[in-house]
Amino acid sequence: MAWMVYLITVTARSAPKIWDPYEILGISRSADERAISKHYKRLSVKFHPDKIKPDPAKNETVEMLNERFVELTKAYKTLTDEEIRNNYIQFGHPDGKQSFSIGIALPKFIVTEGNGKFVLLLYGILFGVLLPYTVGRWWYGNQRYTKDNVLVASAGNLFREYKPGLTGGDMIGTMSIGDEYTELLNGDHAHSGLAKIEKKIFESVDMSPTDKLALSKLDDERRRKALALLWAYLGRVDLEDNTLNNEKFQVAPPAVTLNNAFTTIALAFGNLQPIMTSLHTSQNLIQAIAPNSSPLLQLPYFTPNVVRSVEGEHSKTHMTIQKFMKLPEVKRRSMTIGSGLLTDSQYQTAVSVARRIPALELCKAVLRVQSEKVITPSSLVQLVVKARFVPPGCEYVPPVKESDLVIEDIDEDAIADAQTGNATVDPKEKEKKTQSEKEDEPEIQPPLAHAPYFARDHSPRWHIFLADVKQDRMAVPPFTFTKFDKPIFDDEGKPTFNVQTMKMQFQAPPQVGSFPFVLNIVCDSYIGFDQEQEITLEVEDLEKAAAVAQEDDISEPDEDSIAGQMQALKTGQAPPKKKRVAESSEDDESDTDGDAADDTSETDTETDTDGE
Repeated sequence: MAWMVYLITVTARSAPKIWDPYEILGISRSADERAISKHYKRLSVKFHPDKIKPDPAKNETVEMLNERFVELTKAYKTLTDEEIRNNYIQFGHPDGKQSFSIGIALPKFIVTEGNGKFVLLLYGILFGVLLPYTVGRWWYGNQRYTKDNVLVASAGNLFREYKPGLTGGDMIGTMSIGDEYTELLNGDHAHSGLAKIEKKIFESVDMSPTDKLALSKLDDERRRKALALLWAYLGRVDLEDNTLNNEKFQVAPPAVTLNNAFTTIALAFGNLQPIMTSLHTSQNLIQAIAPNSSPLLQLPYFTPNVVRSVEGEHSKTHMTIQKFMKLPEVKRRSMTIGSGLLTDSQYQTAVSVARRIPALELCKAVLRVQSEKVITPSSLVQLVVKARFVPPGCEYVPPVKESDLVIEDIDEDAIADAQTGNATVDPKEKEKKTQSEKEDEPEIQPPLAHAPYFARDHSPRWHIFLADVKQDRMAVPPFTFTKFDKPIFDDEGKPTFNVQTMKMQFQAPPQVGSFPFVLNIVCDSYIGFDQEQEITLEVEDLEKAAAVAQEDDISEPDEDSIAGQMQALKTGQAPPKKKRVAESSEDDESDTDGDAADDTSETDTETDTDGE
């Protein structure tokens, strides 16, 4: 490497020189043929080989003088002789097309006589052995993994562990079954320190008797140690051994991947409890908090002692971060600062972290069908969710603007204008423009999750889905959102309170009726920030949809008509004037535009609840 750098430094860069007759003769490009001839005569008198002698001081030779004069003559003929000029214009040289050679820089030993057999042997090893081996290893390695990036064997084990009534402790036990831990806990690592880990977690972690029994009954030492390390990680237990502590932190990322794969399996069954348990287990693993523990442990420096001081010694329910941050400042300080609790600086750090948590607050949810006033059986329903990020403890939260809750759609007036022949902008073109503008809008990614115990950078994800609580079933599978259309925090780190719009589509039930659902918003990274809202899907029959469409086609009475005057007396407002009918030639064009608008028209249809 040093030799290459030296060669690059000392080697002068050579650039090919273009043959230029004007430069050789030393005249301007604007000179005419007469001036060129006159200048050439002066040069021929000066540089003719018979009239000049070599200068020893300049190391000149007779051959050099002859070559110079030949170049002068070529340049002169190029500018004065038509045939030679054509050669120069076409090939860049007065002598016509020039020969050239292309060389390949190869090490000398490759082209040295007698080394051919070794070169062939090297090529044979590279392309006949190493390349197929590398491609085969990559191919068969990928075949071992599912689309969820877990081993196929692990996915099979997770499928066999599925049951409808899974609890949080059961999910932790299920995560230990993955073959991903084989490489981490191989050889002596499969059992070393197991007794010490179990003793520590039984003393420090709030495990149920069922979870303790499930751990003790495992015969597979590798799985048993993986499960013990997971409980030690969730309980934030100091194992007093660097190797064991490193293994404790290394088991969490594979567990999150396995949990995501289990969520996919649970969605296939459709039972609500295993799905919710899996989503909440993701929160526990990322925050390193045991199931059913206090959400306040997500804040830095908060220990079980601090949590007990805040919640109360015998409290049966846990306090969320939002509720804690709503307490008066004086009360929060009295609960958390003191001997055996937090210092003032630790308290300030905890509050600062709480105020940066992106808590999604639901503002409005609408079920609708594009271009329809009602939802018909088996139609494509769009769920539009309006929400904004309100971090806990914000001193001032501005009210939501009504304009931010409006569901944007194609302008109905523009569609009506197109149908009557008075359109100035084609709705289809407007829709394309709107779509292109949306594509140009930058996607905003939320800050990385505050998870100091998780050994990976993790970007929060929000799952939005509809659940049928009565039947304990998943009605509409989760739609996952990782990016948003508006900034969440400004450049100074302060919340913007921008209303975010999230849209999902699913098919309506094939039968007519009223379907009550519960809209769920679950973040995979933070505990205690789930959102729920009841929402009802009203599916009407096709006859009602046709009747509504027919009513929409009835036009308003004209202001100058008797019906229009009667309506003005009743309502106190004059009906809108009908738009002037255009010329007959324009009518033909408007009919075409109206047909196009009919194909692309979209109308807001808010079919159900607005949640504030």
